[in-house]
Amino acid sequence: MKPADGTTTIGKGVTIKGDVSGGEDLTLDGVVEGTINLPDHSLTVGPNGRVNADVRAQNVIVFGRIEGTLRVSERVDLRHSAIVKGDIYAGRLAIEENAEIHSKIELKGAESEERSAESNLSPKGKTLFTLESKT
Repeated sequence: MKPADGTTTIGKGVTIKGDVSGGEDLTLDGVVEGTINLPDHSLTVGPNGRVNADVRAQNVIVFGRIEGTLRVSERVDLRHSAIVKGDIYAGRLAIEENAEIHSKIELKGAESEERSAESNLSPKGKTLFTLESKT
């Protein structure tokens, strides 16, 4: 997995305990415990990535593991090796076969996405889809 140009990378040998925020896309193959705040950018959690944090981002792609609440203004993409434990609030969701989800999922309509972004993606507005999986 090679990150795109203009992307910051946290390698698999790095562990960060605390808050991570930034003004560009982030590829994470290490460990983060705390919060991740990338409201106008994308987060990619690589196959070795482990996140135990609440995440705010424009887009999130998961190959690894996330435990925490995802508040994503656009799209969450869960790849075949993804494991997600925590609530997901997003505009759109894509799930590949074999991805593992232990979450409550709320997908927002286009008109409520703008309101949600302005109110830090609190779960207000019209919910188009909710799924709860306990397996």
